[in-house]
Amino acid sequence: MSANTTSLLFAMSAPPYWHCGRTVCKRSLDQLLALTPALVMALINWGLPALRVVALSVVVCVLVEVVCCAVMHRRQTVHDFSAVVTGVLFAFLLPAAAPWWLVTVGAACAMLFGKMLFGGLGDNPVSAPLIGWAILFVSFPLFMDPNVMQLASDYEDPLAVLKYLGVARAQDISLVDLLLGRQISALGAGQIGGLLVGGVYLLFRGVVRWQIVLGVLAGVVIPFAFVHSLAETATITPTFHLFTGSVILCAFFIATESNIAPTHSLAMILYGLTCGILVFLIRSYGSYTDGAPFAILVASLLTPYFDLVRPKPFGVR
Repeated sequence: MSANTTSLLFAMSAPPYWHCGRTVCKRSLDQLLALTPALVMALINWGLPALRVVALSVVVCVLVEVVCCAVMHRRQTVHDFSAVVTGVLFAFLLPAAAPWWLVTVGAACAMLFGKMLFGGLGDNPVSAPLIGWAILFVSFPLFMDPNVMQLASDYEDPLAVLKYLGVARAQDISLVDLLLGRQISALGAGQIGGLLVGGVYLLFRGVVRWQIVLGVLAGVVIPFAFVHSLAETATITPTFHLFTGSVILCAFFIATESNIAPTHSLAMILYGLTCGILVFLIRSYGSYTDGAPFAILVASLLTPYFDLVRPKPFGVR
């Protein structure tokens, strides 16, 4: 080869080569902005204890990610704010009066066993906040029960009222109170109005897929509406089930996580319907009054099978 010949170096990478401009950081910031109305409502309803739980959860999640990246000799990813999102979502599943050690243990488990153990963001097959929640729910059920932790509250748990006091008593609970978060529930999961505002924002921004949200909500509403229309005795309305527990939080913010959801429209709808139907089954026949977190955990494990339903090559409409 001549000395004057210029050596050309080609950088090879996998397609596609056209980038849409979306990044993990931008998605995380959109999610945090969408969670802000619910956080403000939580502070109004539960006061500074709610802020303490959220702040501690976020700090622990960020520290665990930093330490894990250092131990694994990987580039630090804390700047993408995904650990902050995990911390906020995990805190939203806890009682507002959760003790500091419960928050610390749960947040560390969420990041370690729900995310970093699999290699980091995008590699985990289940939601990291739900992993932390499930570990605490099984290990410390009393501390995870909002009815036990928030005995001093004047609010009441609508799902517990329905299960133990009957339909007639549950019908006395105002829909406005449910929307304004005046119910005993998890710290952020019960702030229905704020979650709806944030969820609609994410839909308009294109951060979450409407097929999943619609599937989850329809999976909850349709079975309960069917039972409500055919029952000879009084039953509660489907709207009550939508605005209680953690259905709205899971539908807009957790079931839509890109790493646990299917990748094409039909699979997304089936996945969402499965989540909603599991909520119906757990609430109707199980001992657990909510059921939404368990439903998302189970359905996310089926995502590889949903993706096998009429798969399409990349780029095909």
